[in-house]
Amino acid sequence: MSDKKKKNRESREETIQKLKELKEAAEKKAAEENKEAAGEEAAKDEKAAEEGKSAEAPEAAEEKAPEAGGEEKPAEEAAAAEPESASAREAELKDRLMRQMAEFENFRRRTEKEKQAMFETGAKSVIEKLLPVVDNFERGLSALPEDEAKSAFAEGMRMVYKQLMDELEKLEVKAIEAVGKEFDPNLHNAVMHVEDENSPDNTVVEELQKGYTYRESVVRHSMVKVAN
Repeated sequence: MSDKKKKNRESREETIQKLKELKEAAEKKAAEENKEAAGEEAAKDEKAAEEGKSAEAPEAAEEKAPEAGGEEKPAEEAAAAEPESASAREAELKDRLMRQMAEFENFRRRTEKEKQAMFETGAKSVIEKLLPVVDNFERGLSALPEDEAKSAFAEGMRMVYKQLMDELEKLEVKAIEAVGKEFDPNLHNAVMHVEDENSPDNTVVEELQKGYTYRESVVRHSMVKVAN
């Protein structure tokens, strides 16, 4: 699990680093394009000034003035379009970053859910293997003769059994209530049906083997007798 977590962290760091590099490259390219546009505009202004100085008459200057104005207009439009282009690229990068962050958050939640499901599956498997030990403790304690019920050995068995049940309770393992309850196929496993005038129909009259749940999930169904 630590390797998987490490790989997830490395994948996230690589994604963030790539997004940073894309953003830096876009900003650098926009700055270079703005610098080139400013240089071209300055060169055109210098050329227009030289043409004005070399004119021999006011009439020639008047003729060149509209031409210079006509050359400056496309440059001004290009310079105005550059910030809009840079803003569009920045918005695109931000959108890509937000999408990557959303995908990573979904991946993190999905991984956490899968990890929790794997943990619960493993815990249920271990608990299921411990239940026969609990059954044997209960059978052994119930089968003790009266003269040995208060012996040191019997007391030691009771203490170990109690400790085991306390730990299972901390893990949210609970015994399923059966006797006197209405038969529930989700909790009980009916192995016998008996005629009992003193019990309502479809009621559990005897529990042959205890059932247990783990966090509201059934680990083992109760094995019961049901009254008809």
